[in-house]
Amino acid sequence: MRTTPERLWQALTDPAFTRRYWGVAFETDWAAGSAMVWEEGGARTADPAQVVLESEPPRRLSYTWHTFTPEWAANAGVDEELRARLAADRRSQVTFEIEPLGETVRLTVVHEAHDPGSAVLGMVSQGWPALVSGLKTLLETGEPLPEPKV
Repeated sequence: MRTTPERLWQALTDPAFTRRYWGVAFETDWAAGSAMVWEEGGARTADPAQVVLESEPPRRLSYTWHTFTPEWAANAGVDEELRARLAADRRSQVTFEIEPLGETVRLTVVHEAHDPGSAVLGMVSQGWPALVSGLKTLLETGEPLPEPKV
């Protein structure tokens, strides 16, 4: 991505950025061990196991993935059958590694979903490419990707 590690870190942690390309804002101080509240479309999801695991600005960030509540599912348009499958998986985690490369930055996203056949793994495998593409576009152009036409 044509950006700096500091700007990419801000894009991953600042609610003003994350809302623009992800539609999610995080309430946390980004210190390792701190709780995270996910806010998406007015629905807030908090859980004691939803925490920051590692925070090394602007190089590495890791946190546990969110909690699949009925409120989240209703807000996200996820049916109860899929929500129950997601909730049955062990909690996963995502790690962002930021590496400066001259005038660009390499972002590596690793989402660890531990169960074979994991519903979470299936969902995030489709979601991360689109999300990172939107992040790259926003950082490089100042504008988010247009909403897909249905």
